Amino acid sequence: MSVDPSHPAPLRRDARLNRERIVEVAHDLFARRGLDVPMAAVARHAGVGMATLYRRFPTKEALVGEVFSHQFDTCVAVVDDALDDPDPWRGFVTVVEKVGEMQACDRGFSAAVAAAFPAATDVSAERDRAVRRFAELVERAKAAGKLRADFALSDLELVLMANDGVAKDTTEASRVASRRLVAYLLNSFRAEHAGTPLPPPAPLSVVKI
Repeated sequence: MSVDPSHPAPLRRDARLNRERIVEVAHDLFARRGLDVPMAAVARHAGVGMATLYRRFPTKEALVGEVFSHQFDTCVAVVDDALDDPDPWRGFVTVVEKVGEMQACDRGFSAAVAAAFPAATDVSAERDRAVRRFAELVERAKAAGKLRADFALSDLELVLMANDGVAKDTTEASRVASRRLVAYLLNSFRAEHAGTPLPPPAPLSVVKI
């Protein structure tokens, strides 16, 4: 009987449980310590050998993509919902607040946003789609006269970078600081607070469309 390579055989129960354990442990370690956690530490905490870990996840990027796939799916859903909101400013605020909250609750998330995933992967496609849709939301908010005209897409990266500085752990104090910082930044993005023109956008390259 021939085997269709496009439909790999399902994992045995023990292999499936190992894979789920690896993802669970990696998510916990990345959330608490960031993405610098070595693969060896993930294997050790998951109680599996390195061969088993690399059999399921040949690269660290593959593991990071699997761990944070749900967060990227959530980002896409949040942006899609924001675009359905008849008030583009309210939608813009919702996206920035939600992403800031996700970042404050998970140290690995902002690093995963900036991670280099192979272009053909699902997680890369989802991240790029979220950014493209957010860019559309930005233009709508500007057209409505609610978002300052000199807001650049790379300013979202500045928000994430600044928020990462106050969300160094997952304590309640960090989450409170994150919410206040995001509120300050959102207030500065309002068109009525534009005032003096800003310096040119930062030459950042994490967010691409």
